[in-house]
Amino acid sequence: MSEVETMPLFSNRTSPAADPLLGKPASFGIHRYLQGSSNLFEENRLLKFAILGLFGITAVLGAVVYSTDQNRRTVVVPFGAGGDLYVTGSKPSTDYLRTMTRNIVALSGTYSAYSADPQFQELLSIVHPNAYNSMRDSLNAVLDELSKNPTLSIATYIRPDQPVSWTDRDIIVPVEKVRIIGGVIRKFRGTLRIGYGVENGRFWITRLSEEKFDAELR
Repeated sequence: MSEVETMPLFSNRTSPAADPLLGKPASFGIHRYLQGSSNLFEENRLLKFAILGLFGITAVLGAVVYSTDQNRRTVVVPFGAGGDLYVTGSKPSTDYLRTMTRNIVALSGTYSAYSADPQFQELLSIVHPNAYNSMRDSLNAVLDELSKNPTLSIATYIRPDQPVSWTDRDIIVPVEKVRIIGGVIRKFRGTLRIGYGVENGRFWITRLSEEKFDAELR
């Protein structure tokens, strides 16, 4: 009987084609490892650059949208008014400030016992919510005085010989006030300071105060 050579079911032998490092020097494996690490590092660096680029583009687009929103022009034209009246972002035009100044001076400074209440209600409609209560109390005090003195009337004029000036928060108006009660006329000169602000294209009064009012010398 001839002997039959048997092969083990599992063999530990490895084909030369299955192992690319077989027969190569040890430095070859190290070189391949370093090359793979370098490629991975380059890929990570490119990914970081891509992320930073996307972040930069997003930031630029956000700035453009914000700038566009700030420069958006909102047109608010009081009845019967003309001129270039608008609010751009948070900055009203010069014509807008002039028109609002005239309206505020008329509503707050020229009144009688018969006209004061509706005028003050109209004035309060453009008073900022944070200043509303204190402004309403001040105007109610004027209404109480008018109820006790029905012949009292006040007329306030912007002085043509003095310039009106303004900042980002205040309008300074030189005015002349004429007070009439019981046929007696008195004139006063001083400054009306109008605190204001612009939010979302809307004009708000934040404060009204009279400064340095003196009786006119005769």
